Amino acid sequence: MKLTNDRYMILIRTKHFTERYYREKAGWLKVSASGRTFRMTAEQILNHVLPAVTGIKANLTIKMKHRDAGFRPGL
Repeated sequence: MKLTNDRYMILIRTKHFTERYYREKAGWLKVSASGRTFRMTAEQILNHVLPAVTGIKANLTIKMKHRDAGFRPGL
């Protein structure tokens, strides 16, 4: 099992939507609740993840998933 950062997906959820963040060869991607994709830097990812991790925004939950080598982001 590989434990590199390209093997994880970050899910940030609220009551009404879920956003996904994951790493590809070209860098980090965010998939919005509407399905649009955005390229992001690692610092931008942290700016989205840290409020959920620290509990500052009570309505956010965060979950990490380990991805297998055959992962396809659209599924």
